[in-house]
Amino acid sequence: MNPFHTLTLTSCLLMAMSWLPVTQASDQQTEKPNFVFILADDMAWNGTSFMAHPAIQASKSDYYQTPHLEKLAAEGMRFSHAYAPAPMCTPSRASLITGKSPAQLHMTTPGRGNRAAQPWQKLIQPNHVSEFSEQEQTIAEVLQTRGYVSAHFGKWHLNGGGPGQHGFTVHDGATGNQGPANNEAPNPKDIFGITERATQFMEKQAAAKRPFYLHLAHYAVHSESKALPSSIAEFEKKEKGQYHSDPLFAAMTKDFDTGVGMILDALNKLGIRQHTYVIFMSDNGGSGKGQHRGTPTPLAGGKGSLLEGGIRSPMIIQGPNIKANSFCNANVIGYDLFPTICQLAGLTSTLPEGIEGTSLTPLLFGQADRSSFQRKHQELIFHFPHYGRGPSQSPQSAMILGDFKIIKYYEADATGKSTESGQISIYHLGKDIGEQSDLSTSHPDKARELQQRMQQYLSRIKAQLPQINPDYDPKAEPVRKRPGRRQGNSSPQGPGHRIASMDSNNDGSVSRKEFTGPPRRFDLIDQNNDGMLSEKEWSSAPTGRGRTNAKEDKAPKDEK
Repeated sequence: MNPFHTLTLTSCLLMAMSWLPVTQASDQQTEKPNFVFILADDMAWNGTSFMAHPAIQASKSDYYQTPHLEKLAAEGMRFSHAYAPAPMCTPSRASLITGKSPAQLHMTTPGRGNRAAQPWQKLIQPNHVSEFSEQEQTIAEVLQTRGYVSAHFGKWHLNGGGPGQHGFTVHDGATGNQGPANNEAPNPKDIFGITERATQFMEKQAAAKRPFYLHLAHYAVHSESKALPSSIAEFEKKEKGQYHSDPLFAAMTKDFDTGVGMILDALNKLGIRQHTYVIFMSDNGGSGKGQHRGTPTPLAGGKGSLLEGGIRSPMIIQGPNIKANSFCNANVIGYDLFPTICQLAGLTSTLPEGIEGTSLTPLLFGQADRSSFQRKHQELIFHFPHYGRGPSQSPQSAMILGDFKIIKYYEADATGKSTESGQISIYHLGKDIGEQSDLSTSHPDKARELQQRMQQYLSRIKAQLPQINPDYDPKAEPVRKRPGRRQGNSSPQGPGHRIASMDSNNDGSVSRKEFTGPPRRFDLIDQNNDGMLSEKEWSSAPTGRGRTNAKEDKAPKDEK
């Protein structure tokens, strides 16, 4: 397969006289708009060659080249204060398709939900949800009510039966970090496979004149790095940057960008670009591995941390009536996209309960700016009550309110009396984007105010909190290892472990009552329909893991 080969700050309050307000646009549109959501995996805020912030030169890479994303940014609106819902992939992906925070979903980290506390850990992690629930209504299911057909290509990583169980008519199955994610050239990271399947889907919907929602969840630029030899050779010859210098990672980033360009080219050739909204962002911050040469980036932290480097994301929205080459500096988050897409599609009164996001249409269409934009919840909430691979990945919560940000580290000072004694840090992001000056001591009143507000928010959405570990041993030596990945029946310990983990009466099988996953998944595994799951059934159950050929379910009927 051969792939196709100084800004000033502008306000979010754009010249409304040159645009149609969103309500007027909705009333006058003769065609429902299409949506293409391009999601990068582990792309840092400055992981592209467009400036994510108009006043910060280091908000773009000094080595990577993404000309197609540059062009998309020049044609649409960039959000300099955009955030992924979580510092890890699985919770962010669940949040993006539901409009709810991972804290509310109780889906706050990848991997298995039942993790025993280790003796060197001061806290017990909550038993989080590891199977995307069929009770949650996704953006694809909501858009079906307006006659949309939805497709999901690439990384799912949510279990729960895969995209086909949640409103996506065409999909790759319940994929995770394996399979096509490890594809080599000429289709590294399945970049061009995803692009080809997406193009075929768009061609089919355009021919049928059917509106669509296309979710492209790329495996790039997650490790392990893969790229075309020609791209690698190009960056091996290129002068390395001060903070980005890895030729292989740069080549993978370029190949990802080439895939973006092929999608945009397909939209133009099909004649549907003029009524299609294109959204680009990352699922979390950059991992740092293979991206830096020792000099810190403008942001602190990275993937798995609630510091800015773990959650701030590049973000572009381009489409009808959005002013070209515009910037918005309002605080926005990934779960805002659900209500935004719904409003653009003409759905405003039928949103599911519990939506935390706010439609961004006032910002997109020049009806509000940072100072006047009214969110449903003014706070942006982040919740990671877990341990991860390194010392920065410890149980923590964060909240952003205006220019201020608070981070609570639950483990710090936990003595066995109360988790309320955790360490608090606050930062003024407008003056300190690198989070170098903790203001909690110099501004104790502000620290108490922000902490109380964050606690109230987490309580309101029934977020799960870590608890004191009564068996904590301060003399125990920590053993840092990557938590076992889990996708479908592919637990590192095998199906026998999965059966044992749920077999509460130790009879060697799992009943429907004992099963902790979604009911649809139970029915899929129970091949002899006896109401019990055996190790043999679990071993042979279909998962869709690693599937690269798109599966098409029965399409919904056209709206009358």
